[in-house]
Amino acid sequence: MNRYQRAQVFDRLQAQRPHPATELEYRTPFELLVAVILSAQATDVSVNKVTRRLFQVANKPAAILGLGEEGLKSYIKTIGLYNGKAKNIINTCEILCDKHGGQVPHDRGALEQLPGVGRKTANVILNTAFGEPTIAVDTHIFRVANRTGLAPGKTPAVVERALMAAVPKRFRQDAHHWLILHGRYVCRARKPRCGECIIRDLCEWKDKAEIGRV
Repeated sequence: MNRYQRAQVFDRLQAQRPHPATELEYRTPFELLVAVILSAQATDVSVNKVTRRLFQVANKPAAILGLGEEGLKSYIKTIGLYNGKAKNIINTCEILCDKHGGQVPHDRGALEQLPGVGRKTANVILNTAFGEPTIAVDTHIFRVANRTGLAPGKTPAVVERALMAAVPKRFRQDAHHWLILHGRYVCRARKPRCGECIIRDLCEWKDKAEIGRV
């Protein structure tokens, strides 16, 4: 896919969704951080169901610590891997209170020091909470980047670097959301909706010709 085609991809995604946003529900950087930690191997819908209840009683690090690990588990037990996630959230809250005045740091290095926070989660926080033009490569973005030929790569790190080089600057702030939503609802892992795809003619996936022919 050449430079012109890549620009066309994002022109069309922008026209379709002028103001894309995460589907996780949050009001503060801390709420977003907790939601993203919970979202690993879980759907945004299931996370929102949990956080609507949790954040009514505890939506700050000190309040989560007040619940304790077992108390936190009682709110998030419907989420996969909840035992490990509860431990990570409690440990993260301790670090936020001890080292950052209870605030989520606007710093990649500090974010990646938090339990349960890797590069992908740090990119989500930097992009969505702090407005930085980062791209968090989850399974949806990894699939779309490789399948379409937009930014092929064998690992999320390689795809992230390729996307940062390939995405025109004017689109980088929202590219993360456009690609996730496109992968979630159109360029799905199973039964991709190629017949509904607004970038079908730009996509280099060889199998698209057999799917949803229009």
